[in-house]
Parts: sequence; structure tokens; C-alpha cells
Amino acid sequence: MKENVTEVRVRYAETDAMGVAHHANYLVWFEVGRTAFLEELGYPYVKLEEDGIILPVAECHVRYRVPARYDDCLLIHSTCSELRGVSMVLSYRIENKQTGVLLAEGWTKHAIVDRNMKPVK
Repeated sequence: MKENVTEVRVRYAETDAMGVAHHANYLVWFEVGRTAFLEELGYPYVKLEEDGIILPVAECHVRYRVPARYDDCLLIHSTCSELRGVSMVLSYRIENKQTGVLLAEGWTKHAIVDRNMKPVK
């Protein structure tokens, strides 16, 4: 399956006093990867929303392995691992660009619905 790789740098505001990225940022980075992945496929969020389709997150999971730190350059690997009827699952791996070390991995499950939250196939 097609994979998108997106690069981000850990900003100071995303870290604690020890320079370690806060755990909630990984979900934000998943969204950055997801947005780039969909855009690369030709389905940017703007177009989906213009077509009346939204992709709310129904479930998510993150497994943290090694902390990201201030000013690290990260690579977000995003792919669609499941597409079934009215839902899809995107999987992510976040690694340190300089070292290649896997920092976190996880997935988000999305409902495919219209603005009234009715399923769309």
C-alpha cells in the first residue's frame, strides 16, 4: 500500500521543561501525516469537505517507544492499513530523521460520514 513520509521539527512549545515532547503531540503529528497522505492521494481535506465528506476519529492508539526532543527532525510515515465500507484505519510510524530510531507508532480509525454524521460509502 502507498506510504507518505512527512517531515516535522519538534517545536519548543511542544516540549516540557526537560525538552521532551508532550505525549499529546504525537496525535497532532499523526494528523499532519494523515493530511499529507490524503493530499498526495488527491483527496485533500478541503476537497473532501467541499464534497460533504468528513472523517471524524472514532478510535486511536499510540505506542511510545523513545521520546522526541526539542528540535529533533521527525519523519511521519503514514499509510492506509484498512478501508472497509464506511470506515478506514490509517497507520503511522514516527522516527527520528537523524538517527532512524522509531519513536512511536500507532493508528487512527475514522468514520466516513456526511455533515449530518450519516455513513458514506
